[in-house]
Amino acid sequence: MADLNPNHSSSIYPNTGFCSKTMIYHSLRPHPPLPPETAPLSLSDYVFSHLSTSSAPETAVAFIDATTGRSISFSQLVRFSETLAASLQRRLGLTRGDSALVISPNSLHVPVLYFALFSLGVIVSPSNPASTESEISRQIELCKPVIAFATSSTAHKVPSLKFSTVVLDSPEFHSMMTVETGNLRRVRVSQSDPAMILYSSGTTGRVKGVVLTHRNWISAVAGANVLRQERASPTVTMCTVPYFHVYGCGLCMRAVALGQSVVAIERLNVRSLMSAVQEFRVTHLAVAPPVIVMMANGGDLVDGCDLRSLEAVLCGGAPVSTAVIERFKKRFPNVLVTQAYGLTETTGGISRTVGLEESQRLGASGRLIPYCQAKIVDPDTGIALPPLRTGELWVRGPSIMKGYVGNEEATAEILDSEGWLRTGDICHFDRDGFIYVVDRIKELIKYKGYQVAPAELEHLLHSHPDTVEAAVIPYPDAQAGQVPMAFVVKRPQSTIDESEIMDFIAKQVAPYKKIRRVSFINSIPKNATGKVLRKDLIKLASSRSGCSKL
Repeated sequence: MADLNPNHSSSIYPNTGFCSKTMIYHSLRPHPPLPPETAPLSLSDYVFSHLSTSSAPETAVAFIDATTGRSISFSQLVRFSETLAASLQRRLGLTRGDSALVISPNSLHVPVLYFALFSLGVIVSPSNPASTESEISRQIELCKPVIAFATSSTAHKVPSLKFSTVVLDSPEFHSMMTVETGNLRRVRVSQSDPAMILYSSGTTGRVKGVVLTHRNWISAVAGANVLRQERASPTVTMCTVPYFHVYGCGLCMRAVALGQSVVAIERLNVRSLMSAVQEFRVTHLAVAPPVIVMMANGGDLVDGCDLRSLEAVLCGGAPVSTAVIERFKKRFPNVLVTQAYGLTETTGGISRTVGLEESQRLGASGRLIPYCQAKIVDPDTGIALPPLRTGELWVRGPSIMKGYVGNEEATAEILDSEGWLRTGDICHFDRDGFIYVVDRIKELIKYKGYQVAPAELEHLLHSHPDTVEAAVIPYPDAQAGQVPMAFVVKRPQSTIDESEIMDFIAKQVAPYKKIRRVSFINSIPKNATGKVLRKDLIKLASSRSGCSKL
């Protein structure tokens, strides 16, 4: 592994972190020391060791369920996790290297379960509770679990496993978590051991199992800890993103290490969200892009709520257009919008904005986190590029996944021998080291040989006053190959038509970028983190015949 914290020689520009000799971008953030790689250490032990040195008292609230109002303190979190780990070890015989499938919405039980399994060296493999039985069967093929943890509403989706299924909202699980059955036999967990198998979004292809190690997560938590800012009052973060996703899971781990409270909400709408912010005096709101859009367009659902506690909205999972952020800032002028960029394969964010000054860079996804290196590579020539040049983002560092479970071919396609992960995203760095995400390589539209980025057109569409949401896809065309087609969710009572949408874009872009087809739709299909499901829109486009064409 290359030196991730090089001495900043004359060849590295101090504003960008770009080295003109190697064509590599380096993180300019502080680099605290990581534990020695060979030292046995589980993610649970690492996080709890930080908790013991944080300023949060043991009785402080760690997690709150916004729906029920129930909570657990940090001392209860540690005690419940250790008791559960001992129960799973003694009653069921779970051992290091076993895999556990978890199918549950956000609840107080999930963080306790995660930490218990990590401490045993058991691989945690969480699934979206909305997954179908066939989707769960595919995930079981990948993670090969010996046990499942599900709720009473999701347990029926799980086939028979070696240790059956434990129902999280049952008296049995509550007993396993609270009634001591004997001391836990400490397990020697290597940092290189798999901690989780998470599932790639599958927005463009078949789902893959991403193997993240304890070391991956430890480096991600350590990098977040060094970016924390001193505060006079406690941080209370509302988590609207699922714990089965790298975004929500990472937020959990970092919050516990920092001694910060997390408020989890299961069913999401603007009114319930704003009410929870008011009730629990939330300071930070972790959301996916659709929530930013809902808040910006919230109308009466937002009015009347006391949001004076809210300081910042943290947005990740998918890009947010500049037009949406500007609308949000007009509505909430005292709330920072901080953005981040990352993948499941990078254990979450590899760049983020920190503080007031950095958040003013609209459209930027922040600067590189500690320990991270990056390159911008021309996808046609393979040549690494300097600042302001656009190409595929490659990243390297201790948070990069171990690989795709059971899929060496797919792993080799994305990870090279030097540890560089090809993200598949088209990006560029500016002269101050901020990264801007342009689009996915596979989602670029090829119009008569020209490349058209859907995200660019989507940003313009979001700036139209009658547009609530929009997504752009490639539509097959005999002469051009592909043409840009827009799906638009318009405001209620709007009379805007297809030609007006096309004219609006045509006035702002080169001729080859013009939108040639438009279809109005009630909602844009997205996954749990707000990524547009373009494959669903492409299927929808092929089934519709009434789209306007220019």
